[in-house]
Amino acid sequence: MKNMTLRRITACCGGTYFGNESAMDTEVTGIAIDSRKVKPGGLFIPILGERVDGHSFIPAVMEAGALACLSEKRIENPKGPYILVESTKKALREIAAYYRRQLDIKVVGITGSVGKTSTKEMIASVLAQKFFVHKTEGNFNNEIGLPLTVFEMTQEHEIAVLEMGISDFGEMHRLAQIAAPDICVITNIGLCHLENLGSRDGILKAKTEVFSHLQKESIVILNGDDDKLATVKEVNGTKPVFYTYRESPDKYVKESEAVYATDISPLGMEGIRMMLHLRGEQQTVLIPLPGEHNIYNALAAACAGDACGMKISEICRGISAAETISGRSNLIYKDGFTIIDDCYNANPVSMRASLDVLSQASGRKIAILGDMGELGENEKLLHAGVGSYAAEIEIDILYCTGELSREMAQAARSVQKSHIEVFYFPDKAELIKAVCSIIKEGDTLLVKASHFMQFHLIVDALEHV
Repeated sequence: MKNMTLRRITACCGGTYFGNESAMDTEVTGIAIDSRKVKPGGLFIPILGERVDGHSFIPAVMEAGALACLSEKRIENPKGPYILVESTKKALREIAAYYRRQLDIKVVGITGSVGKTSTKEMIASVLAQKFFVHKTEGNFNNEIGLPLTVFEMTQEHEIAVLEMGISDFGEMHRLAQIAAPDICVITNIGLCHLENLGSRDGILKAKTEVFSHLQKESIVILNGDDDKLATVKEVNGTKPVFYTYRESPDKYVKESEAVYATDISPLGMEGIRMMLHLRGEQQTVLIPLPGEHNIYNALAAACAGDACGMKISEICRGISAAETISGRSNLIYKDGFTIIDDCYNANPVSMRASLDVLSQASGRKIAILGDMGELGENEKLLHAGVGSYAAEIEIDILYCTGELSREMAQAARSVQKSHIEVFYFPDKAELIKAVCSIIKEGDTLLVKASHFMQFHLIVDALEHV
């Protein structure tokens, strides 16, 4: 790892080095918090978790060939060098921030209430048409995951696409200090983490903490159809780049001042065709993913590609090459029916977006929905709103489980003139049994809830019907 000697690591995290002085100018081969992933010559950072204290693995890691480790406490009879720090979690962030600055690599930082991961995937697909891209994998977007993502960057990478997820004030400051984005993308300001952030204005304030840590001459890319983001007129002396597509007389951002889409043609589960307008040029492009939200993802990716000097033809090729990932509107085609695996996370905005995708399917449309977390004092009302929406857009069958999802079921049943069938199960196993018993050829099933509901178990069951 470039410039990552034990001497420099000790200095950047304010630690105290214990061990052979001759090892201090040796570069580590890698950095890990999982003892099983420490490479020979690597640095192990033990984390004190809710169930396991990583410090207990230090002897085994050193025996296995690690160069050194960090520790929050003195080590008796150490088997190799170690760096004593006050907090290994804080040191993890500081070391990652230092390493990010050792590499001559452009960073695209992505945040927002909804769509961070799908936007990240679309941007990475576009940039990969011209550059060697590193991107956040899975859900590594928090104060532990982001540093680990940064440590996987190498001198060979040309651009990194880093996702940043927060749930409270101050977190974005810490994440953005690590990422130090050259290009910042904010997807939207929705109804997430209201328990801590209070309101959409609070969410806007928390997300835009990122602006304090951008590189010089940075580019900020914002969703111009979001009423909160549209109020951002200047960032560090520079006007943001907006993207938009909604046809509305009260648009927040004019098309003449934005990257935008026209001639939108939904193609059901096969995706969306649209005309992309970029800096006076235009080109028809197929987004191979269903759902209105993917128009925004494509436009954000177009802005990012343009900011990196790409041609519109390269950008459109990257959009057309985009793929879904497990748990994020991933389409699973089984013999005779389709599963929309969107079980990784959920909030009221993403629930509606996923129901919109389901509504485009042919055959029976079946929604399997569960609780959404961290919605604050209005959580029951917000769950009820999702149930009403499912009934209003003519979803055929709604299955619900989870304490708060009772509100979904009740609200769906109360919508007049709707033909939706509604079933509620206190027990997830009973729901799985019921759903598996009614599937028939031509069905499309949406599976969605917050991660703690473990709806991946439902997806697994459906895959084995």
